[in-house]
Amino acid sequence: MLTSPSNKCPWRNGKRPFRLTSKRSVPPKILFIILLIFIPTCVIGVFNYGQKVSYFLRPLWDSPPPPFQRLPHYYAENVSMDHLCRLHGWSLRSQPRRVFDAIIFSNELDILEIRWRELYPYVTKFIILESNTTFTGMPKPLFFDSNQARFAFAEGKIVHDVLSGLSAGDRSHEDPFVLESKQRRAVNGLLRRAGISNGDILIMSDTDEIPSPHTVKLVQWCDGVPSVMHLELRHYMYSFEFPVDYSSWRATTHIFGPYTHYKHSRQTDLIFSDAGWHCSFCFRRIQEFVFKMTAYSHADRVKRREFLGYSRIQKLICRGNDLFDMLPEEYTFRELFKKMGSIPSTASAVHLPAYLIENAEKFSFLLPGGCLRSPE
Repeated sequence: MLTSPSNKCPWRNGKRPFRLTSKRSVPPKILFIILLIFIPTCVIGVFNYGQKVSYFLRPLWDSPPPPFQRLPHYYAENVSMDHLCRLHGWSLRSQPRRVFDAIIFSNELDILEIRWRELYPYVTKFIILESNTTFTGMPKPLFFDSNQARFAFAEGKIVHDVLSGLSAGDRSHEDPFVLESKQRRAVNGLLRRAGISNGDILIMSDTDEIPSPHTVKLVQWCDGVPSVMHLELRHYMYSFEFPVDYSSWRATTHIFGPYTHYKHSRQTDLIFSDAGWHCSFCFRRIQEFVFKMTAYSHADRVKRREFLGYSRIQKLICRGNDLFDMLPEEYTFRELFKKMGSIPSTASAVHLPAYLIENAEKFSFLLPGGCLRSPE
């Protein structure tokens, strides 16, 4: 009887057929060595570059906030205020509003001088609060208090106070944003002491966020201005030689009322276009850069001690590179790739604060070609 091939025995001569797909398992000792190298490498990588990776992948895990409604801004020299008010859909007042300019202050003495000189003709009171501790809880010199002679030109308009440092057992310095928030809330009491009233204009911004004079004049002289609006400021880094973009939006103007509170966060969907300048890390001395890097709310970005090296900081300032070796904070890959690398420098010093141009020699470090800084 013939046997079908399917019934044939698969064994020949008692031997198992050779398998080409046989696998060998990795010895446990080699696997242990691989894990011993891989895991610490990942931990070190996350510690050193985790923030960079997170920012690079931000378009995947984060979405942008709702867009602002941008209000047009009309201005030209020698155009009447009545005409400018009407171009914005507003009307000219018979009397200007009082203007109160309120800031919390750290160590930006040069920028403060430019700000106050620029706004002096239009501001009723300059409100300035400083603390003897940084946002990170470190003891801090009272830079303004010890340099008041420099601002004697505005003496009659200045309302200044010092916020006491951390009390015993106060652990708020563990979160710099908590301490920053305490300072901002303290400005409300200082405003009342300055005599602000309902209907006055209040400017809320940081020292280095400077509204342009024609922006202040518009909100001062025009009826119909929104009760709250953000100011779109041209953002610069290190000096006015390195324009970044128009992304600065936290500065605001308010028609003061019973529910007005000092903040530095989003408060409305309205933003007034091209309303001034924001000059970040615009210091005269390398020492001042180091102080801010370790003192402000984002001090955690100093990942390594060498970030504070004077020669490194000087090199990055002149190249327009990031002090913290970070990627841009963008919500789309297109914008991220567009802003990666150095900030392109400009040779233009047009449409900058008038006091800066009038005193160009004194403030040469803020103008094109002035990137070299003194150490101390």
